[in-house]
This record gives sequence, structure tokens and C-alpha cells, in this order.
Amino acid sequence: KMKRFIFTERNGIYIIDLTQTLGYIDRAYDFVKETVAHGGTVMFVGTKRQAQEPIAEQATRVGMPYVTERWLGGMLTNFQTVFGRLQRLKELELIESTGGQTVLTKKEALVLSRERIKLQRTLGGIREMTRTPSAIWIVDTNKEHLAVNEARKLGIPVVAILDTNCDPDVVDYKIPGNDDAIRSIGTLTRVIADAVAEGLMARAGASTGDDKPTGEVAGDEPLPDWEKELLTGQAADAAPAAAPAAEAPVAAEAPAAETPPAAEPAPQP
Repeated sequence: KMKRFIFTERNGIYIIDLTQTLGYIDRAYDFVKETVAHGGTVMFVGTKRQAQEPIAEQATRVGMPYVTERWLGGMLTNFQTVFGRLQRLKELELIESTGGQTVLTKKEALVLSRERIKLQRTLGGIREMTRTPSAIWIVDTNKEHLAVNEARKLGIPVVAILDTNCDPDVVDYKIPGNDDAIRSIGTLTRVIADAVAEGLMARAGASTGDDKPTGEVAGDEPLPDWEKELLTGQAADAAPAAAPAAEAPVAAEAPAAETPPAAEPAPQP
């Protein structure tokens, strides 16, 4: 299913063609930027160990909701119930901040404290959400299949990293890449966060009547830092064995299965 994104195989490692990856990044970037510029929100999702820190860091930087702990079933499709739990979390935090637990018995205070800690761990990243997101950014669609399924049921566009073992048909804005390497996850998540930030600036400019276009890049402008890092940094991770320095195109790696990936319908660009 991911065969068309694979440049070659070397030493049992599938090498993803980054020249294609860059094009898909541009499309995803523009979509996220426009979505946020028109008042939308983007939920960041990544519960695997390698993704938790960059997801939380970048989502917090741009003020977007995120999930780094276990995905709770119904977080999108049954958001009304989840919203009730968010209100409960805020209620418990208010009780603690105002010293309300002092009028409770030790046992009652302990029960409320444990409930608050549990809610903060599972829902803390989305505590300010008041409605379902306009789009969702996902690291590892296989691990986050529940989030993908819920988003698709609600018609929420999915933007995600696609490794060689992923299904491109379930993703609306795909970015072929390594969803296991910390550096790859961090770089691509930062790119999406940058798109959100640019969208927020465009939204603020529109609200103040500023018609100055944002995000326009001159044809001779140097590559942005994220693109340089993607081309140079991930290429360094892609070759466990020494490879000729002049080989092109530069590519990122992803672990290969013992047998080639099964053929599946080609995704719509």
C-alpha cells in the first residue's frame, strides 16, 4: 500500500523518497494553516513514548488540544460526555485551589485528589476544548486507530505521518515518513505546529483588518529550517550502513517487514 512512496530497500530497511515527502508536507501545511486561519482547531495525538514529549510541547506552544496518554473511546464521537468530565476536572481543581478540601474528611479529600489526578492525566491536554476539532494530527495511525476511526466517522480530516506499514487510505493529508524515530516525529510535529501558528497570525490579521498576505515565499528564498532539517537530519538516520555521499534523492528510513507490504488501493493525493 505504501509502495509508491518507497525509494528503495537497503540492508533490510525501506527508504522513503523524501522528494515526495516534501510535496506532501507542503499540502498538509497549507491545509492546517487555512483551517486555523478560518477559526478551526487542530488536535495533536501521539500516545507512543517517542511522540509524547514533542506532541505536548508543540501543541502547548500554539495553544491546541493534545492527547499523549491513552485514547479514551468516544473522545470525539461522544464528546458531550467527555465535556462533562472536563467540567468535573475544573470543578475539582477549583476545590483544591480554594482550599475546599479542608472541610472534608481525610478519606473524602483523598478520593477527590485521586479523581483529579486521574482526570488531569487523561484529559489534561484537552481541558480547554469546547467542541470537536476541525482537524487532527496523528503520529502512528496504527497505534491510534481508535482516533482515526472516530475522526473518519465525524468527517474530521486526518493529517498523519505514514510509515511503510500504514494504510494511506484512512488519512486525508498524508506525510510519508518514519513514525518511530524521535527526530522525525519532532520535526514533522513542529512543522504542523508552525502551520497552526501561521494560521493563528492570519486569523489575528483578518480580525484587525490587516490584508497583508501571510506565508508567501519568494521563489529565490532559502529553504526553511524544518525543510533543511528534514533533508539532512532524517537522511543521517536513514542509512545504518555507510552509503555513497552523492546518492540522491536523500531519504528517510523505516523498518521493513520480512515480506513486502501488501498491495492496497492507491491513496488520493
